[in-house]
Amino acid sequence: MSDHMKRLAAPRTWPLKRKVAVWATKQSPGAHSLESSMPAVMVLRDMMGVCDTAREAKRIIGNRELFVDGVAVKNPKAPIGIMDTVSVPKMKLNYRMLLTDKGKLALVPITEDETKWKLCRIEGKTKVGGGRIQLNLSGGRNIVLDKNMYRSGDTLKIDVADQKVLESYPLADGASALIIDGALAGKVETIAGYVVVKGPSDNIIKFKSGIETVKRNVFIVGSSKPEIKLPGASE
Repeated sequence: MSDHMKRLAAPRTWPLKRKVAVWATKQSPGAHSLESSMPAVMVLRDMMGVCDTAREAKRIIGNRELFVDGVAVKNPKAPIGIMDTVSVPKMKLNYRMLLTDKGKLALVPITEDETKWKLCRIEGKTKVGGGRIQLNLSGGRNIVLDKNMYRSGDTLKIDVADQKVLESYPLADGASALIIDGALAGKVETIAGYVVVKGPSDNIIKFKSGIETVKRNVFIVGSSKPEIKLPGASE
């Protein structure tokens, strides 16, 4: 796999000017896919606008001034993806990475307190020693619980420092969901139904607006309304 990528070939989710330069930084393998994240150096330069060149962005990262989910970033190519919190404390800048209604990655300004938690979707569950349950979460996190309290597809609001579960938002009728992939990526809809499909195909989620998509494209962001600030929302 190539370590280089031309801007014209960059994922459509990246909010880049395609013809101002030839090359784009390609992120290192990590917890997010190529389409759902951008490398740290480009987030600083192209999205946050805190510097003009990749060299300046690398210097900021080298000085441990960029934090993602409360942890200093060391790798300029580290992927920063959907639901990650991004901070530059020296500049008092705090953001959450989300999608616009056009399916483009965007940084939404948040408060410093909001950087202390994030939403994580339960991707799967695994039984571990002692009869406990390990929740495999989006963003590469895992949480081990004594009881099997949640289902795959549910979303947890967790403290990024100690991974304590603060709240949970089940995948159920009436829940507010962000579509994170596919032709409808970036839209926030209210769930109206859940269709179980027999066989290897993904189950279907139906929305009150009349549209539908597969389960893997749905990220619950609230029980009845979004619990996070969305791109374009008024402060």
